[in-house]
Amino acid sequence: MFMFIESIYALISVVLISLISLVGILWFIFGDKRLKKTLLYLVSFSVGALIGDAFLHLLPEAYEIIGSGTLTGILVIFGFMIFFTLEKLIHWRHCHIPTSERHPHPLAYMNLIGDALHNFIDGLLIGASYLVSIPIGISTTIAVALHEIPQEIGDFGILLHAGFSKEKALLTNFLSAAVAIVGTLVALLVGSQIEAFAVYLLPITAGGFIYIAGSDLIPELHKNTCNSRSWLQFLGVVLGIVVMVLLMFIH
Repeated sequence: MFMFIESIYALISVVLISLISLVGILWFIFGDKRLKKTLLYLVSFSVGALIGDAFLHLLPEAYEIIGSGTLTGILVIFGFMIFFTLEKLIHWRHCHIPTSERHPHPLAYMNLIGDALHNFIDGLLIGASYLVSIPIGISTTIAVALHEIPQEIGDFGILLHAGFSKEKALLTNFLSAAVAIVGTLVALLVGSQIEAFAVYLLPITAGGFIYIAGSDLIPELHKNTCNSRSWLQFLGVVLGIVVMVLLMFIH
């Protein structure tokens, strides 16, 4: 019964995460420029949430159960390198032929493949987190959701730039996001048979979150040097961390 409840939580969470890919609809409503201004503060909040989840939830829980600081650290590095490799996969090709509907830029397909792998891992992480505990699952889902929103909007923009129509970009981006559901199902099936499986994914998740925050999101914040906006970004990061601190009281 306990596992059944965890599985339901995990599946609902990953379905909601997959639906975030439809956030590209905002491009139709607000347009590119207005959306980018709002995204800056959302990215700030995401940085705090990812860092907070990694250091306040995932790593303490993993170390407590694994009991080895060295092994936990190695798994964090492994998670870091997984996401580094995925990002390399997305950017590894460059094409000089002009983009169009008949000739989409290869980056579009590489982005979809890389994003699908990324989403599959996100699904694994969400499922594994719920197998450890429901509070850990909730905090991880929130952290994933917060970094997925700006990422999915960015992915939608990449597909448009590569020559996809808005409708095709929206559909293919959603199908790529739905791969996360497969990842969660795999985690639930394997995790129910191998008890330690979920625990070892926690530091891997932390490594991925640290990479995303440090390599992808923070550099975006540094592109804006306006003092007033910089302070708002700082407050956004702090707010994201505070939310993760508050979630600790759910445990």
